[in-house]
Amino acid sequence: MDTLAWLLLALPLLSAATIHLGLKNLQDVSALLSTAVAGVILLITIFLISSETTDVSFSWATLPDIEIEIGLKLDFFAKNMMLVVTGVGFLVHLFSLAYMKEDSAKARYFGALSLFMFSMTGIVLASNFIMMFVFWELVGLSSFLLIGHWYEKESAADAAKKAFLTNRIGDFGFMIGILMLWGIAGGTSAALTFDGISEFFVGKPEYSPFFLGTAVLLIFMGAMGKSAQAPLHVWLPDAMEGPTPVSALIHAATMVAAGVFMMARLYLSIGTETIEALWGVNTIAWIGGITSLLAALMATQQDDIKKILAYSTLSQLGYMVMAVGLLDPNAGMFHLFTHAWFKALLFLGSGAVIYACHHEQNIWKMGDLRSKMPITTVTFFIGTLALCGFPLTAGFFSKEGILEAALHKNMALFLIAAFVACLTTFYMFRLFFIAFLGKNRSEKAGHAKEVGALMLIPLIALTVMALFSGWNPIGAKLSPLHNEFQFHFGPALIASLLSFAIGAFFAWKLYFNAEKDPLADHKIAKIFRNKFYVDEFYAKLITYLQDTVAAIIHFIDELVIGGLLVGGFSRAAGGVGRIFTRMQSGNLQAYASLFGLGVIIVIYLTVFVS
Repeated sequence: MDTLAWLLLALPLLSAATIHLGLKNLQDVSALLSTAVAGVILLITIFLISSETTDVSFSWATLPDIEIEIGLKLDFFAKNMMLVVTGVGFLVHLFSLAYMKEDSAKARYFGALSLFMFSMTGIVLASNFIMMFVFWELVGLSSFLLIGHWYEKESAADAAKKAFLTNRIGDFGFMIGILMLWGIAGGTSAALTFDGISEFFVGKPEYSPFFLGTAVLLIFMGAMGKSAQAPLHVWLPDAMEGPTPVSALIHAATMVAAGVFMMARLYLSIGTETIEALWGVNTIAWIGGITSLLAALMATQQDDIKKILAYSTLSQLGYMVMAVGLLDPNAGMFHLFTHAWFKALLFLGSGAVIYACHHEQNIWKMGDLRSKMPITTVTFFIGTLALCGFPLTAGFFSKEGILEAALHKNMALFLIAAFVACLTTFYMFRLFFIAFLGKNRSEKAGHAKEVGALMLIPLIALTVMALFSGWNPIGAKLSPLHNEFQFHFGPALIASLLSFAIGAFFAWKLYFNAEKDPLADHKIAKIFRNKFYVDEFYAKLITYLQDTVAAIIHFIDELVIGGLLVGGFSRAAGGVGRIFTRMQSGNLQAYASLFGLGVIIVIYLTVFVS
């Protein structure tokens, strides 16, 4: 079992190294190798699901008073996440074989996919914070490479840089939080292992709740970056510039879920009772709730099919973070598990639509796709129902868990979560009515046709998971977290059903057979469409700060350095030189006068002073 666990980490790395170092000119071979490796690690993960917890490590570096280990912790939490990473990863690889078949840099693409799988696996299996942070940064690098795959497009290159830099802001806080944990525990490296955290902090009141709470909040900054929580959410919609399979892998199921996974593991390691005593816990829950609400409002007025799904991802990630902040990490992880399948289904479904419509992404230039792409239409509709929490789909069960947690912990957040559920149904049915029903609105949509088997197989497999991954006992065999969820009739269920009905009704009323958006000219709708002008605010803020810093540096350079220091010394040296120049004038009378003055001074000092 230990060997298999290490293979999960080693095989994607070997694939990435082989492709980048030896097969970069063999496009098809690279694609097949990367896909085969993804399939193998999926099989290993399935085999390990029913195994005992694996916890192995070895010393990587030994310094005075600290030992850094490389370790793997394959417990029920990691198994749950690994199934998502490898399952969605393999299906994305399979889909990419068809979607990227004409791409001239296919080897580079699949090499970056393997690097991403290695990095994400390292985060999931890491047994300590130091190892997790290393792979955390590698995920940032690999996502930068994948988002900017088509770097010839200025928008793709800018999106990759935006994602990379925004994540570094969160990662800086993450690093400080890790160092604070280490310092609070007296510089003991064992405190950075997930097993050691509980040993050092649980039930020990001598540790200041303020400092420990601050460390947890700083670690949460890393989750804010990776999981795109407000105000660090701005990179995710722009990341849709990457190939659509990348959006399904990174921005729907795995990378953006890493922050939720990390916080859930931290909470369970420290213990929810200890966490509850810390300051800032409500802050985490409210950041999740606010992110969920803002993203859902933005999604209601987007016209790009991938951006609608991107804002939907932001909203659902807010749900998960809110659940963790409400001290119910199991509910957050359960929703992470189910959401991964139906959101990957929706992203790959949008990829099939974009591919069939000759890379058209505007939903108002689609229409009547149900008659041209019937299988894709059915799978996309099932994914939509799961995302909206339609009864008996996977999303229904996991969303109920979050609503239940909010209902019993914070009524305001419960109301926000119920309203977000209503908005989710509204914008997803809006998308479906416009793109798949009605009449086609462009020549590209008119020439669309069903995609091939390599694209349909992943869609069908994900459809099955979108329907059944939340069911017991089926789901329990796939994810141990299902055993923690108890479904019952109550206010949360009533709110969920009402939210679905109201959202679907208004979407039907406004957008069924609509020729244009009836809300397009509404002032509030414009605010939603322009994403609350957050990007514009950041652009002005950065410009203002840059101009201010530049003005300060210019002042220091010109006045302080140039005027006082360099220029001042220069002028002082010139003045002293001019004084001695005047003394050496060549005038004999002046020399005689100075000589006489000097004799008088010497006589005075000799006679009167001494």
